Amino acid sequence: MGFFEFSEEQKMLRKAIREFVEAEVAPKAAEWDEKDVCPVELFKKLGELGVNGIFVPEQYGGAGQGAVARAICLEEISRHSAGLGIALMTHHLGVYPILQFGTEEQKKKYLPDLCSGAKIGGLAVTEPGGGSDFSGQKTVAEKKDGSWTVNGRKCFITNSHIADVTVFTAKTGEDEKGRNKLSAFIVEKGAKGFEPGRKEHKLGLRGSVTGDLVFADVSVPEDAILGKEGAGAKIGMEGIGEVGRAGMSAICVGILRGCVEEAVKFANERIVYGKPIAKLQAIQLEVAKIRADYEAARLLTYNAVGLKDSGQPCANEVATAKYVSTETAVASSKRLMDLMGGYGIVNEYPVGRFLRDALASIPSGGTSHIMQIIIAANTLSGFQP
Repeated sequence: MGFFEFSEEQKMLRKAIREFVEAEVAPKAAEWDEKDVCPVELFKKLGELGVNGIFVPEQYGGAGQGAVARAICLEEISRHSAGLGIALMTHHLGVYPILQFGTEEQKKKYLPDLCSGAKIGGLAVTEPGGGSDFSGQKTVAEKKDGSWTVNGRKCFITNSHIADVTVFTAKTGEDEKGRNKLSAFIVEKGAKGFEPGRKEHKLGLRGSVTGDLVFADVSVPEDAILGKEGAGAKIGMEGIGEVGRAGMSAICVGILRGCVEEAVKFANERIVYGKPIAKLQAIQLEVAKIRADYEAARLLTYNAVGLKDSGQPCANEVATAKYVSTETAVASSKRLMDLMGGYGIVNEYPVGRFLRDALASIPSGGTSHIMQIIIAANTLSGFQP
């Protein structure tokens, strides 16, 4: 394995998840992609494996593991279905703020059901004005008679139509400089005035549901606020910056591993000029590039989540991993498609799904441009190798 070595517990986890994926995900991944349906029934099975609450302490019903274990799960699932991978990843985005910023009462109320698979989680921060303009949100929460009344719309929200528990951010005032003061809240499915809206018809990451969430005079109890009033930016950005982006990195590591495996299989089985194309040097060079992309993305990702588990700052490492893994997943999927010739555009093979999923991963959790801005800011402020 090299410099980064998994623990015995993590190796056992990988084996268990791989067996589950081969039995429950691989045979149906193409169908989920074609029909664009999310297999919500699998969340209970994933809950039994401990995946839904992989980083949640056992006292709240979780597996008591960490960010590395989570990345292992997402990589294994996304090797076959990156759509299911992002649905699970976004579920974790809903779990994380409750665990990190919730009161003891909130943790006890929500985390056990979220960990078991009885309920699915989500996070809603992106708005029509642009996901990168985090502070420019226009959804408003006004305190009235001991509760909050929420009005607004969120868009491009994964798990929009399936989440039972959603953490969202809304404007609750302005600071002394006139900037939006955001707060984070928990809202449950079925709350009056809280409805899913448009469902997006996506290029990739199908098998997950992405769409709008509409708040029309939604009454949210006063005790549904997460952390302190005005802490929404910190809560939202920590979740996206360290959980969302790390999750997308792991998903793309899964896509890249799929590319390596499919390249090896196809190159050894495809006979041209009386011999496998694996014997052709041009093909070997392409396989080598795909393998190098996978290894680079894998090491960057597991290094970043390893820092997270050890309690060290990791925002820049996560941004770097996210940038490299998503971009190389696109490049390697295209390279695999080229390697396969005419077969590369036939949907009996997963390569088309790999490419579409990789492309759809780039804007998820922050675009490549935003990742480069984060990396550049960190580098220019004091690069120390």
